[in-house]
Amino acid sequence: MISVGDRLPDATFMIFSEKGPETVDLGAKLKGRKVVMFGLPGAFTRGCSMTHLPSFIRTRQALADKGVDEVICVSVNDPFVMTAWGQQSGAAEAGITMLADPMAEFTKAIGLAFSAPVVGLYDRCQRFALLAEDGVIKVLNLEEEAGACKLTVGEELLEQI
Repeated sequence: MISVGDRLPDATFMIFSEKGPETVDLGAKLKGRKVVMFGLPGAFTRGCSMTHLPSFIRTRQALADKGVDEVICVSVNDPFVMTAWGQQSGAAEAGITMLADPMAEFTKAIGLAFSAPVVGLYDRCQRFALLAEDGVIKVLNLEEEAGACKLTVGEELLEQI
């Protein structure tokens, strides 16, 4: 599992743009930049849509004021779903980058994969929020309680930066 001081692993995500599905290299996004990244179990799920994502929409400008170059949301979903969720939720308009990890490769590489078959979630991402500078984790918040969304919200991370 990742921890403070670790370098985020090389990863390729997907987005859906006007050109169609495209890949995004995480290393290029992080190089020489201050980036907030947060991960969650799934687009359009209750806690993610009502609490986690909105907290970063609310704090996006305050994070920028503290020197954060980009805020990235990661979920084990396809790029079509992530794009639709970003548009429907207001995250895209707020300037949050919605990255799909469709095969959970990044999620597994950082040691945060879980499954909850009873609700149809397989190889999903545990909730996390982090600040990385030039790809190195400086602040990392992980939820301690399953189903909770308290330690990984935007306001909590903002206080730590």
